[in-house]
Amino acid sequence: MRTIRVETTAATILLTEAPEPKVRDRQTGEIAKDAVSGEALMTIGVVYIEDGESSLIKVTVPEGGVSEGLNLGAPVSLPGLVARPWESVFNGQQRHGIAYRAAAVTPAAFQAAMGATA
Repeated sequence: MRTIRVETTAATILLTEAPEPKVRDRQTGEIAKDAVSGEALMTIGVVYIEDGESSLIKVTVPEGGVSEGLNLGAPVSLPGLVARPWESVFNGQQRHGIAYRAAAVTPAAFQAAMGATA
C-alpha cells in the first residue's frame, strides 16, 4: 500500500498516552519489531489538532526514537510522520483503517498564537 507523508507544521500535537510496547501477537505477548532494523516498536496516543479540528490517533515509533522528557498533555513533535491505509478480513468481516508511523516522538513547544503580544 502507498505511504502518505503527513505535514505537521500547522498542527498542534499533544501526547495523550505514554509510549508502550507494540504487541504483535496478543496471545503470546510477542512485541512487534521493525521489518528492516529489527528494533522493537512502541505505540503512543496523541491528539492531532489542525484548523480547529482534532483527531485521536495511535502512532507507531521505533523504541530508539522515543525521547526522554515526554509528559502527558504536553506538545510533541512527530518527525517523519506518515499514514498508510490498510485493510484485512478478520473472522469473515472486512476491516480497514489508517496506520500512522513516525521516525521519533520528541517534546515540542506550543505554537505562539497569531497576533499574540508578549
